[in-house]
Amino acid sequence: MRSKMEIAELNRLLGNVDIYLLDQILKGRFTKEMKILDAGCGEGRNAVYFIQMGYQIFGVDPNETAIQYCRYMAKSLNPEFDIHRFQRGRLEEIPFHPQAFDAIICSAVLHFAENVDNFWQMVREIHRLLQQGGIFWFRMTTDFCGISERSILLENGKYALPDGSERFLLNSSHVDNLLKMGFRFLEHPKTVHVLGLREMGVFLLEKV
Repeated sequence: MRSKMEIAELNRLLGNVDIYLLDQILKGRFTKEMKILDAGCGEGRNAVYFIQMGYQIFGVDPNETAIQYCRYMAKSLNPEFDIHRFQRGRLEEIPFHPQAFDAIICSAVLHFAENVDNFWQMVREIHRLLQQGGIFWFRMTTDFCGISERSILLENGKYALPDGSERFLLNSSHVDNLLKMGFRFLEHPKTVHVLGLREMGVFLLEKV
């Protein structure tokens, strides 16, 4: 009974947080002094912990229904929370001013880019919003283990994967361009190969 209670308490505290983002939280990567943006926040699954613990978390998503849910959830978790920190907007044109954030998290969003140009449009917008020394954490599909060889190329950078999804794949040349843009790695990138179906990479960078 005690273990079930502990698990339930953890679920209430953390929500359905991305396990790789939780890794960064546990490492103390984020502080309450930082302004943090969840880019492509959806219904806010990665914001639950930050809201409850009084962090300066913001969110942007193109889905109006998702944003309204985030606002309702935030107010129910923390009555003092400013719900207008969650805003409707596209990642290609995020409605916040330049260098507004100390950290940006982007979980399983960038791989929905329509093509390579669309991918860089979103990344440049994230770069614009980060302060110098700001943290950029993201997770997305990759092609470091050759999943593209078992996929169907749809257009520039976008593939139909063996798991049935259609996603943009990050490759080594894209990573090189991230570094040229003005990022550096704070940790070595990690990629998980999911049973020949897809590859998911986790990246932690700093704007320099």
